[in-house]
Amino acid sequence: MNFRKRHREDEPDINLIPFIDVLLVILIFLMLTTTYSRMRELKITLPAASAQPVDARPKELVVAVTADGRYVVNQRVVEGRSVELLAAAMSSSAGTAKDTVVVITADASASHQSVVNVMDAARRVGLAKLTFATQAPHDERPSR
Repeated sequence: MNFRKRHREDEPDINLIPFIDVLLVILIFLMLTTTYSRMRELKITLPAASAQPVDARPKELVVAVTADGRYVVNQRVVEGRSVELLAAAMSSSAGTAKDTVVVITADASASHQSVVNVMDAARRVGLAKLTFATQAPHDERPSR
């Protein structure tokens, strides 16, 4: 009879580290591909104002900002998009009158930076009175 102890093979270990790695990769993938519905629900409506027409109007300098970021000062297109060129065009149109009101008419899809450039150019020229042109409110409200 053989009474020797047999060597039992060690029981296999389950290594959890690769399993955790796979779960983390799946979690990161799901986080990156998730759509955030709150961002799609954000709707911005343009400002509207109604006011009585003014009889005596001060001298105006109308600066239009197009959707692609070009500037038009008193119906003259400004060549280039830099603040310096815009300030030069505004200075030549306004002349020496520092009480001129700058009326900014920006396209609805114009960038915020383009409008800020107009305000910066007016400050450089010394024109402190600014206003924004808006459209009259429509009878229809945007659908939600």
